Amino acid sequence: MERKEEYLKSLPFWERLSEEERILAANSSSITEYKKGSIIPGGGSSCAGMLLMISGEIRAYLLSEEGREITLFRLYTNDTCVLSASCVISQITFDTHMTAERDSAVLTIGSSVFSKLAEQNIYVRCFMYELLTSRFSSVMWTMQQILFKGFDRRLASFLVSEYERTGLKQIKMTHEQIAQHISSAREVVARMLKRFAADGLVESRRGCITLKDIDKLKELI
Repeated sequence: MERKEEYLKSLPFWERLSEEERILAANSSSITEYKKGSIIPGGGSSCAGMLLMISGEIRAYLLSEEGREITLFRLYTNDTCVLSASCVISQITFDTHMTAERDSAVLTIGSSVFSKLAEQNIYVRCFMYELLTSRFSSVMWTMQQILFKGFDRRLASFLVSEYERTGLKQIKMTHEQIAQHISSAREVVARMLKRFAADGLVESRRGCITLKDIDKLKELI
């Protein structure tokens, strides 16, 4: 219980909850660990509630009838998400799916309790809609990238963003994983990385991309 309350206290609305609401939230929350590649419950037609990332990385995506995936956004340590609470938020009319990209730990507040908190506490409700606005902004940015930006610029943008996020010039991902992140096909990623390598921008080895000229990659964006 102490560990759960430690993470719950980091939520922006925690100080605005009554003692009764805090007890309710703590009793309905749970911490779950997911291995890399695991499907996170709450995507599709199910409903998990509100998620708080403790560690790891989760990818949220849309899945077409043909099996094509479009990555919407990724969640890292301390990120929160309510797109998994479609039964709480009636405005969510599409199914999102979530997969653990690395071993991850997630705290979840159950959907029924989170719904009750949002109904009776204005601070929880404001948090929920502000978070939705932020997530949909990320989704719109993703759609703009797919619709209006050339693939070379999309790939360069992804590589640079990974470098800026981690501070490492080595990106330990397969071509398939990169393709999932930028909503493309593995073969297309492989061809473009081959071109980048010929231009001296990257060095591509099995499961690892080394950035050789970050400045020139930035010029492509």
